[in-house]
Amino acid sequence: MADIKKFFSGNDQFAKHCGIRLIEVSDGRARTGMDIRPHHLNGVRTIHGGALFTLADFAFAAACNSHGTVAVAINCSIAYVRAVSAGTMYADARETSLGGRIATYTIDITNEKGELVAIFQGMAYRKKEKIDDLVQS
Repeated sequence: MADIKKFFSGNDQFAKHCGIRLIEVSDGRARTGMDIRPHHLNGVRTIHGGALFTLADFAFAAACNSHGTVAVAINCSIAYVRAVSAGTMYADARETSLGGRIATYTIDITNEKGELVAIFQGMAYRKKEKIDDLVQS
């Protein structure tokens, strides 16, 4: 089976562009991190909601593909609970259910102090393709 961490770290160009790194991944779990830079801030000088969503979405993608089966998002939502302007953000994804084709995940986004900043929930559809099929393409 393909190394999921290497696969996503090397192939997700948008995460790279945003400065997001994949810290760890295991079955049904993943952790990402992002150092806040000026381009991550919105007009009121707090981290842009889209930056936090992208951080969580990358953790979600790694976690739901960690079993080696291609999985794609079919529904996502996010709740912002704390405004942040600086520091390092982390997104910790955990699988909450895994069925035949559908899986659900909760991703907690925290700052470097461990304070909750946002909660992301995602539902993934598991396709028939394997990650290994994409590596060989």
